[in-house]
Amino acid sequence: MSKSSGNIPTGRGQSVRVKTAKRRSVSSARWLERQLNDPYVAEARKRGLRSRAAFKLLQLDEKFGLLKRGQRIVDLGAAPGGWTQVAVDKSKSDQGGTGQVVGLDLLEMEPVPGATTFQMDFTTDEAPARLKSLLNGPADIVMSDMAANTTGHTQTDHLRIMGLAEMAYQFATEVLAPGGHFICKLFQGGAERELLARMKQDFASVRHAKPAASRQDSSETYLVAMGFRGATPPQA
Repeated sequence: MSKSSGNIPTGRGQSVRVKTAKRRSVSSARWLERQLNDPYVAEARKRGLRSRAAFKLLQLDEKFGLLKRGQRIVDLGAAPGGWTQVAVDKSKSDQGGTGQVVGLDLLEMEPVPGATTFQMDFTTDEAPARLKSLLNGPADIVMSDMAANTTGHTQTDHLRIMGLAEMAYQFATEVLAPGGHFICKLFQGGAERELLARMKQDFASVRHAKPAASRQDSSETYLVAMGFRGATPPQA
């Protein structure tokens, strides 16, 4: 995989129009048309990346300088593996070795060379425990691109992804080394105030970011928390 920047040419050339065929619905035709005209899809294929979403992480890294050689990185919601590929690539040492990348997803995914991944529901009690058992020490970065299945009801969908974000954050506070970082996907909806308050207590810096690779018509955004202050001791 190329180590070049997440930026790609903006010129799209002539757009492709897709007609609805006998066995293709209008929504399917629109999705196919968007894929064919998406420069990130084409560039991901060119670079051997498994998904256009890899550019979101590349652009977040370009903006905040998160990924470095030799890091231990946890990838939550890893399938199909685009973020995992970037994490492995960025954590390589000059000698060709890597840090450590561990990931899981509810969906099955092909192995990523240089990473340890497995299929499991993160919301079960067993998943965080297994991730911890695979880590060779405290994590430098916990990143979550998890998203719940949508219902079409905006408030319900927002609460579902907030639930995943809060679980990911709790896990991060248990495994991050002091100075570590946390990246998490959210959808704008106004229910993240309590999570933000906790993050601002636990991290030196908390920022919202919407990478250029995020679709402009999506309410998707990312929280980037940097400089973990260390686990808070339990109250007496």
